[in-house]
Amino acid sequence: MKVLVTGVKGQLGYDVVNELKKRGHEPIGVDIAEMDITDKNSVDAVISRVQPQAVIHCAAWTAVDAAEDEENIPKVRAVNATGTQYIADACKKIDAKMMYISTDYVFDGQGTSPWQPDCKDYKPLNIYGQTKLEGELAVANTLDKYFIVRIAWVFGVNGKNFIKTMLNVGKTHDTVRVVNDQIGTPTYTYDLARLLVDMIETDKYGYYHATNEGGYISWYDFTKEIYRQAGYTTKIIPVTTAEYGLSKAARPFNSRLDKSKLVANGFKPLPTWQDALARYLKEIGY
Repeated sequence: MKVLVTGVKGQLGYDVVNELKKRGHEPIGVDIAEMDITDKNSVDAVISRVQPQAVIHCAAWTAVDAAEDEENIPKVRAVNATGTQYIADACKKIDAKMMYISTDYVFDGQGTSPWQPDCKDYKPLNIYGQTKLEGELAVANTLDKYFIVRIAWVFGVNGKNFIKTMLNVGKTHDTVRVVNDQIGTPTYTYDLARLLVDMIETDKYGYYHATNEGGYISWYDFTKEIYRQAGYTTKIIPVTTAEYGLSKAARPFNSRLDKSKLVANGFKPLPTWQDALARYLKEIGY
């Protein structure tokens, strides 16, 4: 199968292309140089030339705090919402299936119940979440053959992520303060890529949630395990989001995503996040 993958230089796009190659598919990876998703003509030209059977759309504006800056809002919307609409329109023209990678941030993050994939009670707290929701709706309202896969707390080899940040901070500080009232589950892009390719090989379309297994945790719990596995002795102090107080964008407290639909539709869940963390640390040389 010929599959166009956007955001090939990002954490997820990089792993998806590698997984497609492993399976004998023909991945065509594009970044802004090859296809500017904010330019309709660029999107139409590339997709009509490549004629993929599927598009896995990993490209996104993911700098959550920077998205709140007044001057950035039009750019964020152009990437996450308008660009996604252009891709969905181009997929419709050639009858290609489309996979859109979304986020727990489309919900308001209140309560303690895990969010269901088919829940439509959207109340994004910030510009990033709002524009990702607009992207979801663009796909769902344009196509029949689509997957919308919400993920959370992503880490991978390519690019920046929470683990790399905490390892760097832990090296240079005796103590670190970490938020303990935001709850979710990490997602390792290497594991996620395997699942996304499993999914794109089927026609079991719809909304899904995908993170690693291993239970719901706080960022504080996650840091404790990162330092334990990396052999750090840095002291970790749990604080509330309000006490931490550095974020420009509001963050969801409840990022619990219910993943039972994956198993119900015959997909293999991801390994535990603890196991994923161990493999990741090894991969980045810890």
